[in-house]
Amino acid sequence: MERKKLETTKSMLEAMDRYAHFRDYVKKFAQERGEPSFFLKLERNLKNLKNPNFIYPVGDPIFIHIYKDGTKGIMYHVIEPEISKEDMPVYEKVLEKMIEVANSMPVPEKVTDIGEVLITLFNQIVTMEDDPNPMKRMLDGRIRITREQYIAIKYFLIRNRVGYGKLEPLFNDPYIEDIHCTGVGILSLVHKIFGMVYTNIEFKDDVELNKYVIEVTERVERPASDAHSIVDAMMPDGSRSNFIYGRDVSLEGTSFTIRKFSDVPVSVTQLCDWGTFSSEVAAYLWLVIENGMNLFVCGETASGKTTTLNAISTFIKPEDKVYTVENTPEVTMPHETWQHLLARENGKETDVTMQDLLIASLRSRPNYIIVGEIRGAEGNIAFQAMQTGHPVLSTFHAGNVTTMVQRITGEPINVPIAFVDNLNIALIQQAVFHEGHFIRRVLSITEIERYYEPAKKMVTRQVFEWDPIHDKHVFRGLYNSYILETKIAKIIGYEDTRRIYEEMERRKKIIEKMVEHKIFNYFDVWEVIKNFHINGESALPFKI
Repeated sequence: MERKKLETTKSMLEAMDRYAHFRDYVKKFAQERGEPSFFLKLERNLKNLKNPNFIYPVGDPIFIHIYKDGTKGIMYHVIEPEISKEDMPVYEKVLEKMIEVANSMPVPEKVTDIGEVLITLFNQIVTMEDDPNPMKRMLDGRIRITREQYIAIKYFLIRNRVGYGKLEPLFNDPYIEDIHCTGVGILSLVHKIFGMVYTNIEFKDDVELNKYVIEVTERVERPASDAHSIVDAMMPDGSRSNFIYGRDVSLEGTSFTIRKFSDVPVSVTQLCDWGTFSSEVAAYLWLVIENGMNLFVCGETASGKTTTLNAISTFIKPEDKVYTVENTPEVTMPHETWQHLLARENGKETDVTMQDLLIASLRSRPNYIIVGEIRGAEGNIAFQAMQTGHPVLSTFHAGNVTTMVQRITGEPINVPIAFVDNLNIALIQQAVFHEGHFIRRVLSITEIERYYEPAKKMVTRQVFEWDPIHDKHVFRGLYNSYILETKIAKIIGYEDTRRIYEEMERRKKIIEKMVEHKIFNYFDVWEVIKNFHINGESALPFKI
């Protein structure tokens, strides 16, 4: 599922020298609104710019321009090669020649990358006009094209034949979370730094849009049609997609939403640096997850639940066997013993449901079970796993603890309320509007202590709370944490259970040092945590 990495230009001057389409765009924009800056990597503090105007590469020859339009707000402009009307006959001639040559070639036994095969074939039938050997140009029978034509035709050949067509630049951009098409017209997307923005990518009519969706859904073997108007699918790179086909259902025209897949998950230190939660919250989660507590990451749609789940999964002991169950593959684990399972649900007899896989987990002796998201009857099996001593992590759609308990005890999950206290911790996360921006924050962490029969309710303790005024997380569980003192301290073997807070402080300092040393890559963070677990403080790359 990993996309082939494209070469990336390192500077504005290099890009302008190599690519005419980029040079022409920048010169025109600079004359009208001022010259853009050029960044190889984006930092989250860019969202504080009042008038952003910068370009970043996402793989040659594609560049993204972020700027503020006075009437539309933040704009996301894709800069990519174009094939003019004058060059279209050349493009079609190249395609015809490629088909002719390909038909005469033997079929390879194994094709590892069809894109590389296409480029090899393309290079066999074209030659650039600046070829230093004029006799070769005359005799080899190749199609003569300019350097600009070569770049554009090669780009469109890959983009349209093995890529994602119009959406190819968006799939190459690591700073995109979601892609939205609400019908005929301009696409919008959720940028990781700037939130919802409008693009210059447009489907001009129903014919173009429907053709695109049919081609994409056929490629993932779930073709959309009038008979199958709603299609949920996983894109080749692992992104989740939902397509709604036809104007009789989607009134503005066929529509879709794509949730982008990220090759490298966000790390705990990145979430701390962004303020999603504090280093103290991270230290608490480190202790409870390392010691086998059951935890749900709760929140509403697009609150960042899966991102947090992925990040905190690095706190599971490195020697543990991790068993993951998902509908779509979003969880990434660095552990060597990782049983990664995916439900197969197509409404057929051959279906393998999440419930089936969770039942199988009880026989697989995992140290930890991670469920991508609990929605239905599989939740009941997850609670049975907790009861039999299998720690469970999962995401759960609920905005607060009360709603979470109501959903757990209601249809279709149907866990008896007396059993809900098998879940130890509920983390509530939300996307909130704060100081002019949408940000993701852990709003609270609540410990579930027990079911109190006389009152028919759960006894809980809120150990962390987000203070929106000062944008910080307050630890209310100091010397008052049921999970830390009653469970974790005893597992570790502390006679004085309050020593657990000293250990939490030590973990907090390790997280803060990683942030200070800018150790943000998910797998680098994992190495620090793993080495600390195996060899203690002496294995840390810094002093605490």
